Amino acid sequence: MSGGGGSWREAVLFILAGLLAACATPHAASKASASDAHGVWRSRGYGWLLSVTPEGLRLHHETSAGCYPDPATPAEVEAMFPFRNPERDGKTLVLAAQKNRSDYWFDRLPALPAGCDEVRAWSAREVFDVFRATFAEHYAYFPERGPDWLSRLDAQRSRVTPDMDSRALFTLFAEALRSLNDPHVELLADEAAADTLKYEPPATGTFAMLEQAASVLGRPPKEVQREWMRAYRDGVLQTVLQGEGHVAANQRVFWGFAAPRVAYLNVLTMGGFIDPEEGQTPTSAEERAALGPVLDEAMTAFEGAEALILDVSNNRGGYDSVATDIAVRFAYRRPRVAYYKEAKGAKDAPLQAFVVGRWPLPSFEGPVYVVTSDVTVSAGEVLVLALRALPQVTQVGTATRGAFSDMLVKPLPNGWTVTLSNEFYTNLERQNFEARGLPPQRPLDIFKGEDLWHSHARAIRALADSLVPPEAKPTP
Repeated sequence: MSGGGGSWREAVLFILAGLLAACATPHAASKASASDAHGVWRSRGYGWLLSVTPEGLRLHHETSAGCYPDPATPAEVEAMFPFRNPERDGKTLVLAAQKNRSDYWFDRLPALPAGCDEVRAWSAREVFDVFRATFAEHYAYFPERGPDWLSRLDAQRSRVTPDMDSRALFTLFAEALRSLNDPHVELLADEAAADTLKYEPPATGTFAMLEQAASVLGRPPKEVQREWMRAYRDGVLQTVLQGEGHVAANQRVFWGFAAPRVAYLNVLTMGGFIDPEEGQTPTSAEERAALGPVLDEAMTAFEGAEALILDVSNNRGGYDSVATDIAVRFAYRRPRVAYYKEAKGAKDAPLQAFVVGRWPLPSFEGPVYVVTSDVTVSAGEVLVLALRALPQVTQVGTATRGAFSDMLVKPLPNGWTVTLSNEFYTNLERQNFEARGLPPQRPLDIFKGEDLWHSHARAIRALADSLVPPEAKPTP
């Protein structure tokens, strides 16, 4: 799942919330069968070691440079891994986040490898080696984003001394990560530290243009981004929906008619549909429950429309499960395989096929024009990938960002946390669009540098007018 465009904290919350939701309705497990899984298990891919004991679950991270415990409590690990029954041979365990989502395959070990439970201080060079090994073993996109990245990182190892201070080491890591330009690669120092450090990928495309505009205006980039977002929303409501649209789901969804018999649905995120309570992050189940009635109302209102524009040109990602909930509203007559997914290093784990199935819920089966841009990222892209498996869907706009993989969250042994892309998402032809994005079938400039504030609304207005059926157009 995805949570592109957000911080690693948001990614963790998305992942944990989805896993917590799954605990309420386990995949196929029962408490009675839990004892069958007691022991130590090694994941296929992901670098996890899971200990299942009568007292609960414990998690360790294993690399060629060392093994160390995850800081999560047993209760938190229990929430992360609602497990199914072991395979009949007792040697394999399959964990699942939620129905029709990722399965994680584990193989039984005789015991936890030596040294995994050792509590000790890690030197800067040891942390460097774990950082390097984590990427070497799990990062899936060196060919696309940094073919010589590991050798360039290796060249920096001589700079790391036993007494190197944290800020200098963090800077070294950040400089290395910047060259990958991967929206799902982030690094955060220990939040408890007085001088918390954080690295996020550099701005590109539309966001780079906004930063340039902020520089020209002499204003803070975040302030300019907020202003641009307000203009985007106003453009949708006034120019596209002509003052007669609906705003719902915590202002994350806009819908209405953009032209006679041309429906319009805009989804800004794959989550965030309800305000979180103090200290509580909504689960994926709660988010999906909040979105469902909104989609019901919109799809019912769209009955009789001859075309629908699904606008995810500003979708920042979130839960893959929410993307699936949206995709099934356009399922065409029968369930279809939408895309495939596998993790780097997950040897002998079955390739996972994700299906878009038809629900007995209000839906739309006419022509759909899904609008994308370089801002469309992560779970937003997964939605587009799924929709393109449907025969009546046409992708319009510009290529998506190209960051499909879930964010693999890896704590480092010094208390820092790094996230990375470790999964391959492919279409039915087994094509992978990571780093290059899904290209449109019908090109349309969405965010033009010379008019960032209004170009989106004008582009959608022109698209909607072009889709009006002849009999619905006024007589000259």
